[in-house]
Amino acid sequence: MHGKKYLKSLSLIDKNKIYAPEEAIALAKQTSNVRFDATLELHFRLGIDPTKGEQLVRGSAVLPHSFGKSKKVVAFVPADKEKEAKEAGADIVGGEELIKEIAESKKCDFDVAIATPDMMPKLAKVAKILGPRGLMPNPKTDTVGPNIKKMITEQKAGKIDFKNDDKGNVHLMFGKVSMDKDKLLENLKILAVAVKKAKPATSKGNYIRNAVLVATMGPSIKITI
Repeated sequence: MHGKKYLKSLSLIDKNKIYAPEEAIALAKQTSNVRFDATLELHFRLGIDPTKGEQLVRGSAVLPHSFGKSKKVVAFVPADKEKEAKEAGADIVGGEELIKEIAESKKCDFDVAIATPDMMPKLAKVAKILGPRGLMPNPKTDTVGPNIKKMITEQKAGKIDFKNDDKGNVHLMFGKVSMDKDKLLENLKILAVAVKKAKPATSKGNYIRNAVLVATMGPSIKITI
C-alpha cells in the first residue's frame, strides 16, 4: 500500500502521457517528497534478447555534471606508470604485488578498476574476485587502455558505466533532485545518446521500447527519447 504523499504525487502524473524530458524532470522534482535529496534515475526497456551474447548492451558516458561521492579508483599499472597514475588521481596504484594482495585477501576496497593492456594477463588470477563484483577492467567501458590519465580523470569526474540486466533493461542514475534542471537535462541527454550508441548490430526492430524517469521512492514518469 502506498501512503498519502505518494498517491498525491501520482495524481499529478498523466499515466497515458509520454512526457518530454524537460517536463519529466520538472515533474520528478515536484513529486519528490522524501526527506533526503532523492536520486533521479532513467530506466530503459530495450528490444534485445539478453540470452544472446552478441545482443548484450554495455557502454559508458562521462556526465558533464557530477553528483554523489567521488569514486575510489584503483590503477593496475607497471612500475614505470605508477607515478603518472598517482598524479592523475588514482586512490590505489600497484602492479603484481597489489594483484597478489587481492588474491590472498579477496578484498576489493575500491569502486572502479582501470588497467593498462599489459596488466590484463596478470589480472586473470583475480578475475573470479573482481568479475562477480563488476570490477574487472574492460575495454568496452574504457577501463583498459594506454591512456592512464584520461581513464582515471574520467572516472573521477563521474563517468557512468552501464549494462543490461537479465530482462533486457538498463538502469541509470543521472543526478539529484536538488540539481539545476538544465544540468539534469544535459546529463540525461548524454546518457540517452550513450544507450542509443550501444545498440547491438544484431538487434532488430524497435531498440528502445520505452523509457521512464523516476526519483527515489517516487512515481515513474514515461518520457520520450
